Amino acid sequence: MTDEIAAGLRPPEPDFSTITTEELIAYREAENRARASKAARAFLGEPDDSALIDWRMIALPGRDLPVRVYRPAVGGDVALPLVVHVHGGCFVGTAVQCDWPNSILAARLPAVVVSVEHRLAAPGIALPDAAGDGWDTLVHVVRHAGEWGVDPERVAVVGESYGGLISALTAVRSREAGPRLRAQVLVNPAVDVTESMYDYPSIAEYAYRPTRALPQLQLVQRLSAPPGVDAREWSPVRFDDLSGLPPALVVVPTRDALADHGRRYAQRLREAGTEVRLSEYPGARHGFLTLPGVEPQAAAAQAEISEFLREALASTSI
Repeated sequence: MTDEIAAGLRPPEPDFSTITTEELIAYREAENRARASKAARAFLGEPDDSALIDWRMIALPGRDLPVRVYRPAVGGDVALPLVVHVHGGCFVGTAVQCDWPNSILAARLPAVVVSVEHRLAAPGIALPDAAGDGWDTLVHVVRHAGEWGVDPERVAVVGESYGGLISALTAVRSREAGPRLRAQVLVNPAVDVTESMYDYPSIAEYAYRPTRALPQLQLVQRLSAPPGVDAREWSPVRFDDLSGLPPALVVVPTRDALADHGRRYAQRLREAGTEVRLSEYPGARHGFLTLPGVEPQAAAAQAEISEFLREALASTSI
């Protein structure tokens, strides 16, 4: 955000069309330090003090992965619903930037929220790697449900932006392999990394306002689907079969280059017979859910997500 750069909280935006690997890594490190700083909470929001927050390392096939875990501060021995969350950002981003919404979910549903600190895209690290982190985290926590204190029958996925893409892919994969999901929440999701990802009216309209979205999306596409990766296989809006998926809440801020990605995916889900609610927030910009300090509609969106998940994860659901 321009305001945060002006305040000295974030590094200046690089030229994404010419950025080198070294510059990308340096920018990422500086940006993520800013997002994880206490000063950034003026924009990102203060975590709910009724939630406990901690990092945990989990052993996944071939790698160890950090996850950020949110739990209600007061609880008993009853297994809680599980929400597997994936933050946005693609080549930049950290679970810490989502402390405000995730702590609210943990405290008020209540639930255990596991936020995936997935591998970030860079040369040599493409979308399949990040998607694998999301999927393997879900499988690991459900498989060890007793250890995590969660109910394996009450599970949902939530993701924003690139994390929305990973969560959408996870929901499709779970249809075939389990575990069964009760719900999916996709906030300003990017659901197309093919060359056609730019062929949406909202991208043309908001390519350079309120932020310079188009150069970033072009970098996202290059990093996500380099030569050797079939972009269509990782673009759920292009999938032939979207039937049998869990009920979806698709949250769309209207001043967002990716707004039509979300709209089109909601339409595809509905056409496939999947229960879907498309909820638009007029005037809100990309990433608004994690910016309650500057985006007035963040609280309303968070309340809607909480209520949607509360109903979906209720113990009486079948």
